[in-house]
Amino acid sequence: MKLDMHCHVKEGSVDSRVSLDEYIILLKAHGFDGMVITDHDTYNAYRYWKTEMKDKVHTDFVVLKGIEYDTRDAGHILVIMPEGVKMRLLELKGMPVAVLIDLVHRNGGVLGPAHPYGEKYMSITNAKRFQKNPEIMQRFDFVEGFNACESAKSNQEARRLADQYGKICVGGSDSHKQDCVGLGYTVIPRDVTCETELIDLIHSHEEFEVGGKLYNKTLKDKIGKVNKLLVYGFWFYNRGGGILKQRLRNRNMEPENPTDPIDPIELYYMEQQERPKRYRRQ
Repeated sequence: MKLDMHCHVKEGSVDSRVSLDEYIILLKAHGFDGMVITDHDTYNAYRYWKTEMKDKVHTDFVVLKGIEYDTRDAGHILVIMPEGVKMRLLELKGMPVAVLIDLVHRNGGVLGPAHPYGEKYMSITNAKRFQKNPEIMQRFDFVEGFNACESAKSNQEARRLADQYGKICVGGSDSHKQDCVGLGYTVIPRDVTCETELIDLIHSHEEFEVGGKLYNKTLKDKIGKVNKLLVYGFWFYNRGGGILKQRLRNRNMEPENPTDPIDPIELYYMEQQERPKRYRRQ
């Protein structure tokens, strides 16, 4: 099954020029079977899919819910939560990566660094958190090993990082424009129909095939060294947004209300995940 596991669409990303409908049409034309929507700090595009498109159009195409979370100290992290698990915290940027990892794993999800050798402040290996403690990589479930908007060297280093820590690789286009859609891919060994099945497949450590073509028309390619100014601008935007949302994050992190309600099927799934740990305590 061929997926694009890093997708930005207009319904969820202000900087994307591609609607969800256009994105799906283009991916199908390139032989893809599905996609994971990974807009920054929002599930709005998936909500749009669920309320306006699901069961109405593209019923032969799998659309899965993900998110690209902006951490306080480790750049961008791709997150996939089980089907039915709703977490407002993941729409509030600025958590430290260690807290994010705990939160995601406690609720049955998986996560891994996007473009780990990309721009400063946006990528984990260029963040102080990794430089002080690179063993944080042990706690991730996967690494983005191919990103169409990164350089060949960046992707090569990402795959080396995955090999070093024994993590599977995923790949995607990271597309914000039509001519980039479908340039990055992940081929998984079995078909999936929902997020929970994809998470199970990631946990199985079966090898994924990742690859594609590099997109050389990104903004950073066009403006060259001036891009450094945008990178620093992103740091201020991300840090400022994280501070503004801190009170909301703290409120949602209270023990009595860590997440939105979880449906019974997903509660059963998480209990199954915890069962071996309970046995070990006895």
